[in-house]
Amino acid sequence: MSTYPDLHLFINGEWRKTVDDRPVLNPATEKEIGRLPHAEKSDLDDALESAEKGFRVWSKTAPVERANVLLKAAALMRERQEEIATAITAEHGKPLGQARLEVIRGCEFLEWDAGEATRTYGRVIPSAPGVRYVVHHQPIGTVAAFSPWNFPMSQPCRKVAGAIASGCSIILKAAEETPAGALHIARALHDAGLPPGVLSLVFGSPAEISDHLIRQDQVRLVAFTGSTEVGRHLTTLASEHMTPVLMELGGHAPVIVCEDTDIDAAANTGAIRKMRNAGQVCTSPTRFFVHESIFEEYAEKFVRRASATIVGNGLDPGVEMGPLANERRPEALAALVEDARKCGAEVRTGGNRIGSRGYFFEPTVLVNVPDSARVMQEEPFGPLAIINPIASLDDGIARANAVPFGLAAYGFTNRADYADRMAERIEAGNVSINTLEASLPETPFGGVKSSGYGREGGSEGILNYMTVKNISHSLSIT
Repeated sequence: MSTYPDLHLFINGEWRKTVDDRPVLNPATEKEIGRLPHAEKSDLDDALESAEKGFRVWSKTAPVERANVLLKAAALMRERQEEIATAITAEHGKPLGQARLEVIRGCEFLEWDAGEATRTYGRVIPSAPGVRYVVHHQPIGTVAAFSPWNFPMSQPCRKVAGAIASGCSIILKAAEETPAGALHIARALHDAGLPPGVLSLVFGSPAEISDHLIRQDQVRLVAFTGSTEVGRHLTTLASEHMTPVLMELGGHAPVIVCEDTDIDAAANTGAIRKMRNAGQVCTSPTRFFVHESIFEEYAEKFVRRASATIVGNGLDPGVEMGPLANERRPEALAALVEDARKCGAEVRTGGNRIGSRGYFFEPTVLVNVPDSARVMQEEPFGPLAIINPIASLDDGIARANAVPFGLAAYGFTNRADYADRMAERIEAGNVSINTLEASLPETPFGGVKSSGYGREGGSEGILNYMTVKNISHSLSIT
């Protein structure tokens, strides 16, 4: 088994240690597995200076050359899949099989945006004789990017891929709890020939780093994935400098299960997908609204599969769900369960921490949860599912839309008219019918309402990292 990597900052094409470093813990054992250097203000200033120099070089680099670097980096990460996946499991806790898939998904983001780098087409606008109007897309500049701990590899890859493909430079502050995924991205891009300064990787106090970087004139875009609360704060800070933002924020995904669906298949896939990554997914299916005619049968089958989930150390064979990522999560989930119970909800399975070592929590299913319970409005971000009955599809859509979030939503039906009504009326950036897959590299991903602004992936994603310039050219002075 590969060892956990030696952790560094990456600035101006060089690996850097600092005087201040903090422990990285394995959430399954609570043991220290590495020491993470924390950036000081001087490190951030060095990153800003090198990013400015890197942008001057990279923005003038041909799109096909940018694409080649991304493709080479993706190929290197595919070769290093086992090493990267083992490090992700050690720091995050997810099963090794899921970590392997995450590495591939991160590579797919780089590969997709490599292609998009050569397709940032402009256009010529029809005009009178002697005049030309041409629309150009140009890289926006230096990006300050912030990625979360729940997907240490794929989440940073989304932002790095878009920025580098467009010709931007990027300063990435990845999560301190799970730094190895981002480090491996930086290593692969460095080995693939990315010029110094185009990518910097820093760690440290999130508040101090974001406050310092966003205030700088060099930063032309803030890209963030994380909680709605933090996203609002960063958006406010960016607005003081008229800096645009790309925000992928929290969710509380509804699942509408119609009366005509295959109950066995819908219940099993729902229970399995809910426990993926221990429910620590912004698109995780959480609020299941099931037609009353099939409610009890669906709930029984869902609970049976959820309670059978094999929980343990992600490095052990056969494990389906690892620990939660940090010590804060079990306490937060237990508080939500207790609040729901006091409000009258029924705990069908789970609801408790497992053992005294490691941040393990039982797969949990609550049924008949009243709207007054906190969990109906707050994203649990853990292995907790809510199953409530609905009288009709219209009732389900109303319940789905009754929260301030709108990132992902799901529906199960065999009726075309039901599918069409859900697609049209559910307030979410991503609506999936008969599948719990919310995004792919080739599809645009993002939310509405309090779930964020802008899109990553698809042909739309790279445009967030670019500005639109209109060129008016008259052949004579007018």
